[in-house]
Amino acid sequence: MLPHISSRPVRRTIRRAQLREIVPLADTTIYEMEQRGEFPQRFHLTPRCVVWDLAEVEAWIEERRRASNAGEIERAPHPDVRQRKNRPVSR
Repeated sequence: MLPHISSRPVRRTIRRAQLREIVPLADTTIYEMEQRGEFPQRFHLTPRCVVWDLAEVEAWIEERRRASNAGEIERAPHPDVRQRKNRPVSR
């Protein structure tokens, strides 16, 4: 075994399809979050191959879990079902 390779931690990268399996968000949402600095940045391995660092994505997920458990993530309001055009609910 080569000593210079075994002494470094292995950095795993994932492509878009693998990212979708891990993070169930739309591509547009991920892109917008990246632009705001709220999601790990993608980088290019080649001109046509974009990847994310798996460790950064996993750390982001753990941070989101911690923030969710602490009540730090603001939840979307419930929709007002009385304003529906189809099948409005009356109270």
